[in-house]
Amino acid sequence: MLKTERLILREPRAEDLDAMFAAYSDPQAMRYWSTPPHETPDVTQTLLDGRIAHWAKAQVNFQIELDGHYIGNAGNYARNEVGFMLQRQFWRQSILTEAMEAIVPYLWEVTDHDHLFADADPLNAASCGLLTSLGFHETHRAERTFCINGLWSDSVYFRLNRPT
Repeated sequence: MLKTERLILREPRAEDLDAMFAAYSDPQAMRYWSTPPHETPDVTQTLLDGRIAHWAKAQVNFQIELDGHYIGNAGNYARNEVGFMLQRQFWRQSILTEAMEAIVPYLWEVTDHDHLFADADPLNAASCGLLTSLGFHETHRAERTFCINGLWSDSVYFRLNRPT
């Protein structure tokens, strides 16, 4: 568990399901995600079960808690890739910046990654801006990397090298 001024960054819990479903079923929150919005809580339950299992192996992908409630997640979820998701009502409050500013140094402490990477839709200015503000730099772009509900999205890839 990590703590910031406003947030608790913690393990996934079974009781997060309803709040996670609220986030992952929101078409606006999922606009730039790599899967379609969740149609049922069963889809979210599968995601949550996977996060719980992953946490048992490596405590690197966090649930974001504010005032005792799940509001999103952030961290290292596959190999050395980082990502984040936030319920829409908490956008534009610097919550993900605060979370990632705690998570990135933690990842350098507990992993042997020589770099972290992320990908985003180039139209997602908020995520691209967050990554840039954290020190990630763009490495390349690719067209038509995700097809969600018949709509293709492009990707921009970012990298952050381990500090020397």
